[in-house]
Amino acid sequence: MSTPSDPCAKPELIHPDDALPLLLEQVNTVTDTLALPLEEALDHVLAEDVISKIDLPPFDNSAMDGYAFRFADLNSDTDITSLTLVGEAFAGHPFTGDIPTGACVRIMTGAQVPSALDTVQMQEQTEVQGDQICITHPRKTGANVRSKGEEVSIGQTVLKTGTVIRAAELGVLATLGQAKVTVFRKLKVAFFSTGDELKPVGTELEPGQIYDSNRYSIRGLLSKTGVEWIDLGIIEDCPNAIKQAFLNASEQADLVLTSGGVSVGDADYVKQVLKEVGKITFWRLAMKPGKPFAMGALPNAIFCGLPGNPVASMVTYYQLVLPLIHKMQGRGGLKRQLVKATLTHDIRRKPGRVEYQRAVVSRNAQGELEVSTTGAQGSGMLTSMSLANSFLIVPREQGEMVAGSQVTVELFNQVLS
Repeated sequence: MSTPSDPCAKPELIHPDDALPLLLEQVNTVTDTLALPLEEALDHVLAEDVISKIDLPPFDNSAMDGYAFRFADLNSDTDITSLTLVGEAFAGHPFTGDIPTGACVRIMTGAQVPSALDTVQMQEQTEVQGDQICITHPRKTGANVRSKGEEVSIGQTVLKTGTVIRAAELGVLATLGQAKVTVFRKLKVAFFSTGDELKPVGTELEPGQIYDSNRYSIRGLLSKTGVEWIDLGIIEDCPNAIKQAFLNASEQADLVLTSGGVSVGDADYVKQVLKEVGKITFWRLAMKPGKPFAMGALPNAIFCGLPGNPVASMVTYYQLVLPLIHKMQGRGGLKRQLVKATLTHDIRRKPGRVEYQRAVVSRNAQGELEVSTTGAQGSGMLTSMSLANSFLIVPREQGEMVAGSQVTVELFNQVLS
């Protein structure tokens, strides 16, 4: 029997904005770290600040193919000065000879600017006459020169703890000469589906059966979230089987996700088993789709029970589980990309839950943002997610909406786009 402290006994629905802090306060960042070779660090999260040991660039270098010279050698009475060519400088091969007054050096992009010179003119603004180079005057000293340390100086913090190492960060780290980086180990997430009606793709369906699409959607979401995922397959609607799956997942993972079995049906055993082997923090959200969402803990892992309906499973993952994973990974807070747009058609609905309607945002001929839904919004209609690029967020108290209204839209980030 449910006790008064049992979250499942509480009839009220939790607003998703209130549910998220409850989620986040129960999890901590994975503290295990490892030093990885740079080539293996992609998609990991930095566990310490990266402080530069060099200046970037490490020397004054040319931003153009052209000619390097002293700005003071230009004739102030004319717009063009003839200078004598005395050598060449290539990337990796600096010019080391003497440079008398009135001389210049042919220089290539990225080559070190000789210490005696301070300015470069692009070759398109010069004319060659033997060893005489007629240079059209640049506007100021230092033109087309990338100065030592102008991007990064020695001792500067370049990347902070919690930064996800993407392609750009790999390049930055390589530019700094970092052969290894200290990162948090990847979060391990185990997941499985429950339901006797679910069958693997590639098999024949019997009456009353459907294919298990949720595990594939969840796998795709996790793959774009930078975690190590463990797919435990389909678990039958049997308390003992679900219990063993929970215990098995808890031994392998930091976070366990299930799909289905958290509603109110007689065969929805996930909550029942969870109370035996762990605990439930809350259940039922004022959210559409996604009301039957459970949160709790197993002996060695955090647990989130996603709804069985495919769209509801994806929406609750995106809105609630993804921020939780970000915190566990040690990343900075997840920023939602919210914009205002003009609704292109009427929407009929009843107040009661925050609704995340699948929608398409585009710009009209005037360059203004417009939004329309993808059509029918049933929580089992997974094609609505495939067609969408955003969520139209309808407040809990909002009733019918009319075309021309200004509405709030959340643009999909890289996990869904």
